[in-house]
Amino acid sequence: MNEKEIKILIFNINDQYYATDIMEVERILGYEEPTKLPDSPEFIEGVINYEGNILPIMSLAKKFNIPYNNTGDEAKIIVAKQGESKIGIIVDVVSEVCDVKMENIEEPPEIVAGIAKRYIKGLIKINKQIIIFLNISTILTQEEKELILK
Repeated sequence: MNEKEIKILIFNINDQYYATDIMEVERILGYEEPTKLPDSPEFIEGVINYEGNILPIMSLAKKFNIPYNNTGDEAKIIVAKQGESKIGIIVDVVSEVCDVKMENIEEPPEIVAGIAKRYIKGLIKINKQIIIFLNISTILTQEEKELILK
């Protein structure tokens, strides 16, 4: 019987591991300082030029109200697909891509580490670590998308 597996990208923000489905990731960029935009939501750090287009850059730490230290040397920007649009997500470290069996993904409780369930697909246990499996495509609400994904 073929165990259903998915490929995930594991990354780290403030010493907590998160993952996203690799299908939601277009590319991983080295960190560059975004250009600040006036009147953008607080969790939007600014924008960068990505392949000739403007890419909004968001801080998941700010979005989830996670205490956050400054961006370190290994910081990366994950370019994630948001329907037709894209958004960049700042992470401290991109750790690995790995396969995970669907049966190893547990239903999350209503709230995990301050993050509402709608952002979370599940919890993955790997080597005694608990990895929060994010649903990147639902990170932005419709209103937020309209504000930043022009």
